[in-house]
Order: sequence, then C-alpha cells, then structure tokens
Amino acid sequence: MDLTTLVLFQVLNGLVWGLVIALIALGLALIFGIMEVINVAHGSLYMLGAVIAWYVLGATESFAVAVLAAPIAVGVFSMAMERVVLRPIENEKVLTIIATTGVMLVLQHSVLATFGGGIQRIPSPMPGAVKILGLHYPVYRIVVAGVSLAVIALLWLFLAHTRYGLWLRSVRQDAKMATALGIPVGRVYMLAVGLGGVLAGLGGVLAAPIVVIQYQMGFDILATVFIVVVIGGFGSLFGAAATAVLLGMLEGVITVFTTP
Repeated sequence: MDLTTLVLFQVLNGLVWGLVIALIALGLALIFGIMEVINVAHGSLYMLGAVIAWYVLGATESFAVAVLAAPIAVGVFSMAMERVVLRPIENEKVLTIIATTGVMLVLQHSVLATFGGGIQRIPSPMPGAVKILGLHYPVYRIVVAGVSLAVIALLWLFLAHTRYGLWLRSVRQDAKMATALGIPVGRVYMLAVGLGGVLAGLGGVLAAPIVVIQYQMGFDILATVFIVVVIGGFGSLFGAAATAVLLGMLEGVITVFTTP
C-alpha cells in the first residue's frame, strides 16, 4: 500500500470513528447543556450498549435486533439513573460528578461479574468492500458513517421541529422561565438523560464490530469524548459533532506518520 492510499484509508477510518465519537459526544453535550451535569458514567453507557448488543446477537443472531434493542435498553437505564440518582441532587453539581462516578464503577464491576474480564468480538454484519478512489474499503464502516450522519440529522430535526425539542431548547436557555411557562422541567431532564443514553448506546453497538468488547472500553473512550465536548463547547451539540469528526480524521492522518 503506497503512502497516498494509506493516508486515504486512515482518513476514511478517522471519518468513520469520528462520527461514532460524535454520537457519544452529542449525548454528553446534550446532558450538560440541559442539566449542567458532567456525566462521568457516559463512557460506561457506551460500553453497556456494546455488551448488550453482544448478548442480543448471541440470543437472536440478528445484528439489526441488537441495533434496536441495545440503545433502547441503555436509554431506559439512563432515565432510571436520572430519576433515582441525579434528581435528588440535581442542584449539587459536585455531588452529581461523584454520583455518576459511582454509577460508572457499578456498571463496570457488574459487567465484569457477568460478562467477564476477557475480550469479545462481534463479526462484521456486512462483510465485503467497495472500491473508493482505487481503495477497497469495508462496507460495514461506510454503513456506520451513513447511520451516524442520519441519526445526527434526525437529532437536529427533533430539536428544531418537535414540541419536546422546543422544551429541551427552552430549558437549556432558562430553566426557571421554562418552569414559569408550564414546561415540565423534570420530564425534560429525564428525556435529556435518556436521549443521551440512547446515543451512547447506539455508538457502542455500531462500534462493537470494529473494536474489541471489554468491560473497560467505556473508560478508554471517556477522555476522548470529554476532549471533544470541551473543544466543541460545553452544551454546543453540533460544535461537539464537528470537533469529533475533525479530531478523528486528524488522528487518522497522524497515525500514518507516527507510532501509536
């Protein structure tokens, strides 16, 4: 493989991985933008999505079912976390960091106890490759990029053109005024955390055939997601998405010229 082909391959890899990171980062940015809560457990939700997908795939032998079931399960868990863990301390920002750190540890050790400490892999659900500028590139990764872009577009449509999207934007701008106008702020908070969990879980499912699945995979990705959200601007959803894509592509190009 010559240098030009290698650079192209890594740029495409960086684009695909950046879009997966964008999904996860959007969830984290959404939660912070609405609640001003730094969800340390967000990486573990990504891990939980991949692990649930592995179990669902083993039970149903259908990756499509796993793509649907895992994000929904993670979203339901996230809403329960908001109701039970975050809501009683939502005005104590330091306590929310400590509490979500505790949730992260509980998730990691629960998965370790049930899933084990070894690594697992999910085979590519779409084998084969397509030719792009003379380069044979895996079909599944192209599908991952397309699905990620579609979900980001649907999120924008949801926020811009639905009642719940209007509520989310209103609470983000001024929660007290939203309460005075009759918007159910508690329900909006639960929706924000649940939607963030769905995005993280979906990122885990899509990444599962690309990376290895193990109980600490969420901890490994957490730093990258926080970097993306900080650079993109806390609470800026599409700033985070753009940063994730650019960072992924930059990392892909750099790996051509440097060692890990």
